[in-house]
Amino acid sequence: MVHGFYAFHRHYGRGPLINPVPESRDRRARLAHRSPLEAPVPTRRARLRPKVPDRQPRVIPDRLWDELFAQMGCDRDRALLACYVSSGARASELLGVRLEDVDWSAGCLWVITKGTGQRDPVPASPQAFAHTAAYLDQAGLPKPGGPLWRTRREPRQLAYWAMRRVLQRANAMLGTNYTLHDTRHTAATRMARDPSLTLVEVQTILRHAHLSTTARYTAVGLEHLMDKLAEHYQRPRQEVRWSQTYDPADVEAAFGAR
Repeated sequence: MVHGFYAFHRHYGRGPLINPVPESRDRRARLAHRSPLEAPVPTRRARLRPKVPDRQPRVIPDRLWDELFAQMGCDRDRALLACYVSSGARASELLGVRLEDVDWSAGCLWVITKGTGQRDPVPASPQAFAHTAAYLDQAGLPKPGGPLWRTRREPRQLAYWAMRRVLQRANAMLGTNYTLHDTRHTAATRMARDPSLTLVEVQTILRHAHLSTTARYTAVGLEHLMDKLAEHYQRPRQEVRWSQTYDPADVEAAFGAR
């Protein structure tokens, strides 16, 4: 990325004449005549290009999720948070939903998918629809074609930065730093770890272009294993027992006394 920045400005006569970030000659030679149908060839990285670590998705644990949900001060915020964690929709996608996009009978919301611009359905939990109904009962129905999620003082579409501020106030109370995109990670991880859902089905719900992106949510972090590790440490060690068909004298002669 930095190499391309200097290459762009050098093309227009701005910046240094020599790119300070070198490119990999080995990679350039290997990819020069490669067909796009062929598998990618591993190459050495150029100098000044460190390996970027693979960051695991940030997941909100169930205990902290309950505390975060309890910090929501109105039906609108509770409905939005419940829709986020059950649908896995992106923040901007869900905020653009209109009343006509809510399919109450099918239990899904129609959103404009980021990147493709297509109108796709995303599922939501019954609890999310219950909170949404409570929000509409309290705030009233929007105008035809108007946004579903509106501000409380002056009724207009709820912006991303306004909902982000709602989450920031909750983080300040709890001492956390979760973001709206972490709710999508949380929803994806819960679905990927559900034995009743296949990885392809989770990919369809999240609308990922590649299955490898969905597979990232199957990794288990150490913080989610603490309860199981505590049970493992408290479990008594099982002693090795030989089958009764073996003569104890033969076992002692072969392996020694235990």
